[in-house]
Amino acid sequence: MLVQVVGGVGNGAGLAVGGLLIKDITGSSGWAGMAVVMLTLGAAAFTIPLSTLAARTGRRPALALGWLCGAAGAGVTVLGSETGSLTIALVGLVLFGGSTAANLQSRFAAVDRAAPDQIGRSLSLVVWSTTIGAVIGPNLTGPGASLARSVGVPDLAGPMLFSAAGFAVAGLLTVVLLRPDPLVHSAGGSTAPRGVRAAFPHVRGRTLTAVWSIASSHAVMVAVMALTPVHMEDHGATLEVIGLTISLHIAGMYALSPVMGWLSDTWGHDRTIVLGQSILLLAVFVAGTSGDSQVQITIGLTLLGVGWSASVIAGAAALTASLAVADRPVVQGFSDLAMNLAGALGGLLAGIVVATSGFGTLNAAAAVLTIPVVALILSGRRVAAA
Repeated sequence: MLVQVVGGVGNGAGLAVGGLLIKDITGSSGWAGMAVVMLTLGAAAFTIPLSTLAARTGRRPALALGWLCGAAGAGVTVLGSETGSLTIALVGLVLFGGSTAANLQSRFAAVDRAAPDQIGRSLSLVVWSTTIGAVIGPNLTGPGASLARSVGVPDLAGPMLFSAAGFAVAGLLTVVLLRPDPLVHSAGGSTAPRGVRAAFPHVRGRTLTAVWSIASSHAVMVAVMALTPVHMEDHGATLEVIGLTISLHIAGMYALSPVMGWLSDTWGHDRTIVLGQSILLLAVFVAGTSGDSQVQITIGLTLLGVGWSASVIAGAAALTASLAVADRPVVQGFSDLAMNLAGALGGLLAGIVVATSGFGTLNAAAAVLTIPVVALILSGRRVAAA
C-alpha cells in the first residue's frame, strides 16, 4: 500500500501532462492520444516478462523492476521534451509504462495469500491506496512547471521529474519492505517459468468473461480520458483546472475501491461488473455532451473513474477466484496484457476520432463497448442456471 501511494504520485503526474507534452512537441491535437497509446503499449510490453519473472522468482523482483523502468522512462521523456524529439519522448513513454505494469500487478500481490471470500476486499485495499498519490500527482502540474523552469526544461516536462523520483522510491521500497514475498510464500516456493501461451488453456468460461470485462472497461476509460485534457485546453481550461479534473477522475478510479471490493465479495462479481458498465454509460453521456462546461466534463470524468473501478476490481476478483494459485501469475499477466492492448487501441483511435469527428462522437463510440460485456455476463449466468 505504501509503494502504491508513492508510485501513484508518479503515475498521476505523468498522466496529466503526457498528451499535452506530445501535442507541444508536434503542434497537433491528433498526436496527443499517442501519449496514452505509448504508455499502455509499454505497460503491455512489460506485463508478460514481469509476470513470468514473478512466477519464477516472486513478486518482489518483478515489481521493483517495473517501477525502476518507469523511473528511467520518465527521465527519457523529459529528454525528449527538452530536445523537441517526438521519437525520444515516445520511447520514454513506453519505458514509463513499466510503472503501470508494476502498479497493476501489485493488486494481484495483495491476493496471493487472501482467503477466497476476501479476494475482492484484499485486492481493493491496495488499489485504494493508489488514490492518495494519484490524486496528488496531477495537481503537481503547477509546481512541476516551476521546477522545470529552475532546471531549464519545458514547463510540461516538470511533472515528469516528479514521476521519475516517485517511481525510483517505489522501486526501492519494494525491494526493502515486501518481505516475505507473497507469491513465493503462498505457492510454497517458486513456480516454473511460463510464457503467455501457458495462459490460453485457462482463458475460458468465467475467466474469459473476467478478462473481457477488464479489457473493455479499460478501453472505454483510456479512450475518453486520453483526449479530455486536449478537449479542455481547446475550450480554454488552464493547466490547473485540467489537473484538478484528472485528479477527480483518478479519485473516482481508486477512492471507492474498498466499496467495490466489498460489493464484489458480498453482492457478486457479475452484478458489480454490470453496475460498473452502467456507470460507464452514464459517464460517457455526461462527458460527451459537456461542450464548454468544465463542471460537466469534470463530473463525467469522475463517473468514468467510478465505473472503471467497479468493473476492473470485480473483474480482477472474478479472475483470481476462478484460478488455482499456481496458474494465477501467468493468467493475470495475460489479463493485464489484454487490458493494456485494449487501452492502447482505445487511445490510438481516440485521437483519430476526435480529430475527425469530435469529442462527442468519441464518447458515443465508447458507449458501444459496454454491450458485449453485459451480453457475456448474461449468457454466462444463463449457462450456470441451466
